[in-house]
Amino acid sequence: MRFTHQFDKSRIMEKMDAIAALSALGQETRLDVFRMLVRAGPGGIAAGDLAERLGVRSNTLSTHLAVLVRAGLIASEREGRTILYRAEFDGARALIGFLVGDCCADRPELCAPFIAGLPGALPVKAGS
Repeated sequence: MRFTHQFDKSRIMEKMDAIAALSALGQETRLDVFRMLVRAGPGGIAAGDLAERLGVRSNTLSTHLAVLVRAGLIASEREGRTILYRAEFDGARALIGFLVGDCCADRPELCAPFIAGLPGALPVKAGS
């Protein structure tokens, strides 16, 4: 499968972008990579370290990383001979926003039970 669209952070996520992101996360190794990079924060993790931590061959991991990059969920940056991968928090936020964007219908109190259940979520106030 080849993703032909790239998520543009300057616009609201569209349905095809969401499908690409969900498809990318719908594979066990890619989901593990994404979660590991989210935990690592902005510092990211080198590709070789990712492969070692996950017990995945480098060439196999490279394929998974490319899918996540095309889906707009992670980014890479070369530092000397090392390639660092980082979670694209804007892409993840856009995906979450797409998934729950219609749940409140301009009434945030309707989403309060859902949002309150998210780890680290801030409370939703009526009228905010």
